[in-house]
Amino acid sequence: MTQQLPLLIELGTEELPVKALPGLADALFDGIKSGLERRGVAVDATDARPLFTPRRLAVLLPGVSAEQPEQASEVFGPYLNIALDAEGQPTKALRGFAAKAGVEWTQLARVTDAKGERFVHRAVKPGARTAELLPEVIIEAIAAMPIPKPMRWGDHDYAFARPVQWLVVLLGDAVIQMPLMGITSNRISRGHRFEHDKPVWIGAPNDYVEALAAAHVLVDPQQRRARIIEQVQAAARSVGGDARITDDNLEQVVCLTEWPHAIACSFESDFLAVPQEALIETMEVNQKFFPVLRDGRLTEHFIGIANIESRDPAQVRAGYERVIRPRFADARFFFDEDLKQGLASMGEGLKTVTYQARLGSVADKVERVAALAATIAARVGADAEQARCAARLAKNDLQSRMVNEFPELQGIAGRHYAIAAGEPAAVALAIDESYQPRFAGDDIALSPLGKVLAIAERADTLAGGFAAGLKPTGNKDPFALRRNALGLARTIIESGFDLDLRDLFEQAIRLLPPEVQPGADRQIERLALELFDFVVDRLRGYYADRGVSATQFNAVAELKPASLYDFDRRIEAIGNFAALPEAAALAAANKRIGNILRKAQAEGFAIPDHIHRGLLEHPAEAALAEAVEAAIGDTDIALHQRDYVQVLSRLALVREAVDAFFDGVMVNAEDPAVRGNRLALLQRLHGRFGAVADIAQLSA
Repeated sequence: MTQQLPLLIELGTEELPVKALPGLADALFDGIKSGLERRGVAVDATDARPLFTPRRLAVLLPGVSAEQPEQASEVFGPYLNIALDAEGQPTKALRGFAAKAGVEWTQLARVTDAKGERFVHRAVKPGARTAELLPEVIIEAIAAMPIPKPMRWGDHDYAFARPVQWLVVLLGDAVIQMPLMGITSNRISRGHRFEHDKPVWIGAPNDYVEALAAAHVLVDPQQRRARIIEQVQAAARSVGGDARITDDNLEQVVCLTEWPHAIACSFESDFLAVPQEALIETMEVNQKFFPVLRDGRLTEHFIGIANIESRDPAQVRAGYERVIRPRFADARFFFDEDLKQGLASMGEGLKTVTYQARLGSVADKVERVAALAATIAARVGADAEQARCAARLAKNDLQSRMVNEFPELQGIAGRHYAIAAGEPAAVALAIDESYQPRFAGDDIALSPLGKVLAIAERADTLAGGFAAGLKPTGNKDPFALRRNALGLARTIIESGFDLDLRDLFEQAIRLLPPEVQPGADRQIERLALELFDFVVDRLRGYYADRGVSATQFNAVAELKPASLYDFDRRIEAIGNFAALPEAAALAAANKRIGNILRKAQAEGFAIPDHIHRGLLEHPAEAALAEAVEAAIGDTDIALHQRDYVQVLSRLALVREAVDAFFDGVMVNAEDPAVRGNRLALLQRLHGRFGAVADIAQLSA
């Protein structure tokens, strides 16, 4: 077995871009690993993962083969009719092929393919040493890295994310020397820029992590992440609170530090009069601090992460507290000035803000959403007047100083200003919740009024976008219509609102400016159906994430139920049905029945509406007729109540009768009356299944 050696590659640089850092590390790791494997070098990557800090990208593999396996080659030569003359002697073509291969023609093998017999040269040569292959692998991996903005330095032609400072390449305990971007590899790494600004000798790859830790560098991002979480939580507990640690903020701090150290800080409690979302936004987005909460409310404490273990933490603390005060002071000024203006008066400015050239101003959009919200509220049992009021206030904070400075606070700021203005709590909350879900995975609105506004807002956005010719194309979706469609669908489904979506879209279209409306009722209906299909198509991924197969989804989508709540009930039912032992056979039978009925209709055969008992000649068709009528009678109420699970569970019991019918009965009987009666029987069964879903799709 080929000897396995540990491999270390460390590329040292100036500080790398924070948000690109994990992706660069992954790309280098994957590029090195796949580059070796493509060359036949076995790689043991057990527990291996990308290592990185702001100043380095590293690959540490527990074991790679010291050399390639033997390299077999096979080169095909001329066919026999070209290679040999009439006497069986080699032609010039064969002699030339053998000479190129470096052997006598008699040493060549023969193979046969579809065109006939031909000569082939087979050879086996020793594999190359991995040490010889590594420079090429490394250069290839670096060239393939997704560098967002390559940087050039000095008067060189090469470029990288940041200037390269050093390169370590060790295979076992041996240095693999290679030039790269103006430097030559060796075994000398570097420690922390401030804590240990010295060369670090790496004796062997397995010494790497510990050697750098001794130089105040935690090169494993998981170690840094764990250290940050532990220290931040401990610091928060020390001031009687709980740290708010979001994934995004934590990831950025991990990418900013090599030797993280938590510092508990505080600010003047007067700032807590400002909406806490603005203060949290400032701490997390602008400064990468961790806010401290108590019972869900922001306290006057926060945790900063230093990249050094300072001998004078008080100085670091003072610096963090000093840098945050101006931002907090700005937020307090904006908030106070907005309160003086008032939320209602902010809305006046929306008349001069263009929403979209063909769709009018933001104020025009607000009025459309208000009309839709009132209608939706009446249909779902919410307060229509409160819905109209909330819709008319929901966009006013776009004119606030706070949102101008902190765009992420749209709706959130409006909620605070509505409360300050004495608006009902439900109205204030709906202003905020109308933006939910704000991103993939976010919750939908929780309050009834918030749900109504979220639906109305997205219905208008989608109707306006399609009517104004702004449909998404390829990857382009400037008005985020795909995201709005999914948000609309999720809100309706997860709220259990039984709304006719096509009817809602028709109303939304009729509220649009006359110049973008399709015109005739039939055209409005077609556009509403197109919008409905667009929303349903967004649900494919939504249901796939919930474990619903494409065939189950298609079985329901084929029926185009106008209510997405109803759509969801059918999806649940088809999922339960698909798990039954009878499902596969009944799906196949329904597909067969559908084909039979379509063929009869294509031939112009008139299928009767009713089954005549006197024409049931065969015991199997009589039994099926009895089973079908019993199943329909048993499912009428459940179908009316939309208990689709009960409907399909009961229909599954007709499987034996269906199987017996197809085993013993010929549908296309010579007597047209008998044939028509049998088709009517099948149509009745097919119609009851089709009232829930097109289960034939399950056999696709």
